Amino acid sequence: MTMKRSTPLWLPATEALELMQVRPQTLYASVSRGRIRAKPDAADPRRSLYHRDDVQRIAARARGRRSVETVATEAIQWGEPVLASAVSTVAEGRLLYRGQDACVLAEQAALEDVAGLLWESTPPRFPASAASAASGNAPLQAGLLALAARAATDLPSRGRSRSVLQAEAASAIGALADAMLGTTPAAREMPLHMRLATAWRRPRAADDLRRALVLLADHELNASTFAARVTASTGASMAACLLTGLSTLTGPLHGGASAAVQALMHRASDIGAEAAVREWLAHDRPLAAFGHPLYPGGDARCGALLANIELPPAFEELRGIGERLLGEAANIDFALAALAAVHRLPPGAALTLFALSRTVGWTAHVLEQQATGQLIRPRARYTGPMPGAAEEISEPRFPARARRPSSSRG
Repeated sequence: MTMKRSTPLWLPATEALELMQVRPQTLYASVSRGRIRAKPDAADPRRSLYHRDDVQRIAARARGRRSVETVATEAIQWGEPVLASAVSTVAEGRLLYRGQDACVLAEQAALEDVAGLLWESTPPRFPASAASAASGNAPLQAGLLALAARAATDLPSRGRSRSVLQAEAASAIGALADAMLGTTPAAREMPLHMRLATAWRRPRAADDLRRALVLLADHELNASTFAARVTASTGASMAACLLTGLSTLTGPLHGGASAAVQALMHRASDIGAEAAVREWLAHDRPLAAFGHPLYPGGDARCGALLANIELPPAFEELRGIGERLLGEAANIDFALAALAAVHRLPPGAALTLFALSRTVGWTAHVLEQQATGQLIRPRARYTGPMPGAAEEISEPRFPARARRPSSSRG
């Protein structure tokens, strides 16, 4: 019996071009737009390899083999763009905020400066409340409760001016910082990175925290941003949109990924880095610290954040082993875990940092979504049972009541 050889995961340019039936320029354009993942060929660094699944997907589309339903399904799985946005994008390995390189901005800018850029306004301040006090809850729990309280009382965002919504967002972000960090009199007028450094009693970490806040402020149409935009499309309050984003961010495949990196580091300290990585992979656990579909050549944010940080030997060893065994570069989750370790930040600090930063991006997307006035309401591709052709629809069990006209669109 002849065994059919499977196609390798990474293809050379000749095979990719043969599958796609296009010119080399078209292949390179697909890579630069993030549609096809690429990485250097270990055997010849001058050449690149291209991800098989991406190549096959685009080749199938070119041959007209995909239905509209298939296109729509794949669009939300690292596929084609599904919403127009001028806020941010990843292009040619760079993260751009309204056309400006986020890594360049991180060298000098504060989060407030980036908020002004993304919101198209003067740089806001995120005011601390003189009346706020520590709640005794964990930072994440306190933050969720603070936004939920505002979401229950704040006005809907629909029909209100951009400037009013910007002021409301700044106030909500300030309240979130109060809840997650606590407030001291000296912190009320500080930029957010200084508030973090003060609350965590890590003054030497201030500049690295500033960098991290800038680099995490937005990242195109990620899961939490898309969730916030869906909420915004209904006209919900700004606080409700931020609450949706924060709730989505807490997932282990999103903002919670740095916790998995820290768990891997703890395991590495027990049994060694290589043994920990191999054990992790043997149990089919993805390594959150490595690789990113939008950065075939390596996560630019990781390099920018680690530029001024001297990695501890344990992290340096883990990075080398992980990149060798996986063939993928370290990413922003690795960098956040390293930042927390270098400055001995409190437990949960990486997620707190991520959450407070990303509120700026969510706000920019909420403002953009409100300007469209459109409801985001996709259709589902139903896969459940259907009544048989000869089956009659039974009478309702209860008498139908008069129905009022509804403005709901489902």
